[in-house]
Amino acid sequence: MTAARAGNKGVAGATASQDGASRALSLGRILASSYGILIVFPSIVLAVGLFLALLGQRALKVSNVALGERRLSEQAQLVASRLRGALDAADPMLDRLSDFALTHDPDKPLDAAASVLADLMQGRAGVAYVSISFPDGTFQGAYIDDDGVLRFQDSRVGPQGTRVRRYDYQGHGLLTLRDESTSQYDPRQRGFYAVASDARGRIWTTPYVFYGNHYTGVTRTGPVYLQTQGERRLHAVLTVDFDVNELSRLLRSGELPGMRALLFTRSGTLLAYPQAEKRAALKLADHVLSFHDLRDATLDAFFAAFQARSTDAQSLLSFDVGGSQHLAALARVSADDSLDWRVGYVVPESVFFESLHVYGRRSFGIAAFAVLLALGVSIAFARLVVRVRREAAEARAEAKRAAQEARELGSYRLVKCLGKGGMGEVWRAEHRLLARQAAIKLIRHDGNAPSSSDAQERFRREAQSLAGLRSRNTIELFDYGVADDGTFFYVMELLEGLDLESLLIKHGPQPAGRVLRLLMQCCRSLAEAHDAGLVHRDIKPANLFICRAADEVDVMKVLDFGLVRELTAGQDAEPLSTADVLASTGGAGYSVPEGAKLTRAGTVMGTPEFMAPEQALGQRLDGRADLYALGCVGYWLLTGQLLFKRDTPMMLLIAHINEPPPTLDTAPPALRRCIADCLAKSPDDRPQSARELLQRLVEAERSLPLDELWSDERAHAWWQRHQPLERSSSPSGLTPSPQAQLRIADAPASPRRA
Repeated sequence: MTAARAGNKGVAGATASQDGASRALSLGRILASSYGILIVFPSIVLAVGLFLALLGQRALKVSNVALGERRLSEQAQLVASRLRGALDAADPMLDRLSDFALTHDPDKPLDAAASVLADLMQGRAGVAYVSISFPDGTFQGAYIDDDGVLRFQDSRVGPQGTRVRRYDYQGHGLLTLRDESTSQYDPRQRGFYAVASDARGRIWTTPYVFYGNHYTGVTRTGPVYLQTQGERRLHAVLTVDFDVNELSRLLRSGELPGMRALLFTRSGTLLAYPQAEKRAALKLADHVLSFHDLRDATLDAFFAAFQARSTDAQSLLSFDVGGSQHLAALARVSADDSLDWRVGYVVPESVFFESLHVYGRRSFGIAAFAVLLALGVSIAFARLVVRVRREAAEARAEAKRAAQEARELGSYRLVKCLGKGGMGEVWRAEHRLLARQAAIKLIRHDGNAPSSSDAQERFRREAQSLAGLRSRNTIELFDYGVADDGTFFYVMELLEGLDLESLLIKHGPQPAGRVLRLLMQCCRSLAEAHDAGLVHRDIKPANLFICRAADEVDVMKVLDFGLVRELTAGQDAEPLSTADVLASTGGAGYSVPEGAKLTRAGTVMGTPEFMAPEQALGQRLDGRADLYALGCVGYWLLTGQLLFKRDTPMMLLIAHINEPPPTLDTAPPALRRCIADCLAKSPDDRPQSARELLQRLVEAERSLPLDELWSDERAHAWWQRHQPLERSSSPSGLTPSPQAQLRIADAPASPRRA
């Protein structure tokens, strides 16, 4: 019995262990099931989320006061930094103004001074006036008028008083007289003039009342001296003025709701106080604005606490106003003792801490929402587990189909990427049914475009215009469209050959007979495009391609019609002023025709080395601009040199506008005359159409000796020697040879911007 009982006990123990393991396994299966996850996982998320939310609220409540004070101090420091940046701009402005003043005097035209002063005022936060004062009493300055418009003033002291003339800027250094008056203003009698003369260097004035508008402000001033016959004499006094209105705007940019922002000095002068606009007029005719003038109890208490504090190291002040506690944050604007300015932010403590309490309640609401959201996500996750394998299998199948479809575009299959550029990619493709090879240009859509529908309509009109060109010397457009992802694409013929840029780089200048043949073919393409109302605008060697066409060789194709515009289109961009252009290029030896406007650099598409003067000047274009570029191409082919060589695109444009082209001494006379006429500065002096130029080129070819003509035999011999045709083993016979260079319209090499 004992043995039996012992045996039964062992069996019972094993059974109990197995039952425990079975129950654990069953529990694990239940927890791993979708129903288990649906209950357990959300419960864990809910418990952890509530614990963290309560813990975070406790910590937030403890740190509210310290956080609020730090935030207020940081706000004051931020605005002080902005003001410091505005004031620090004064010395660089005076540096540039000093360089100009050394070569300027009252007898010189006003346009130069107006242009420089207006340029200095642009984008200068807080600056209200920039001026030059001369020892004879002449005053010239740019200022922001009461209506917010930038204007120019010229005043001259005379026997009958000071004649004051005010001008409106018309752009590009041009001025229009706005009004004329007489006053008693003499800059030599103003405080800034005396301070600069006495200091003999740059200095900040103490706050003072500006002449005319009576606003409180401060001036950074400095003298300019000239060395004359060994004697150093005062030539001019320069100023950069900051007034209360402009500085108030800077304070508003960083102001928080419920706060008072002010810019002040230790003595109590208010340089900027936006809230005062609702309390008192800021125009004081006899003295600078002080906090006493506003009779504000809060300001009185603030300045009493500020002036009574023991050290400047304190950045926070607490003071009482009629039984209500207020908090103030202070920040020093400049380390310069002569500019003893400070930024102050003042707010009632009840209002300030109430905003923190509101923030705490909002954060608790956000935490509760996050917990509920996590709970919902956990429930959704349980349902996701059930479907994950099925969806993963479907996703793999879909990815496989997408990878296959990604290589297809309409009726074409993308075979190989030929290149990538700034606007998109070029692919070699073949038609799925016709086995015809083509080139496809994928054009990325500009995400900043105002409307995708407008962009598609513009793309459609441009493609239809190009498709309407039938000249055999223009690249042929097979198809166009918009892919599912919004990418525009052109389908064009695939060419075998090389462009004129590569031709000259590899093989040097070309004989006159061949140049004539190539230019004539270009004229045939351009003649049709001009008749259709299109101007190419970027004729250059890289966009002119010679290729094989069946048994023919030296067949010219005009590429890159991506820059064409209708003849009725407007100008490309706003032009630069003549003074700006000359200043940016050094100005020496260059001039722009009177009344002309040079196109602003970086805003017009084209190639400066081959750009017509009227295109560089931003004027209305017609087909004669393409003929000028074609003349530059002819010069390039004959000489192997660019028409003009300059260091910058801007100087290239000026050369095209002003300088006469070099002569072609080695070219045949008739061809030389054709190219010289194409390079005329005025469109009226060029051939008036591509057909007229074509006829002249034909006559020039007739005048060539027989040994200089570019015959078909010479062309075939050249191609056989330099570009031999290798027959493909493919049944279609469409695969180009490895040596061939493939190009299409709108090739990857993006055009340079002028």
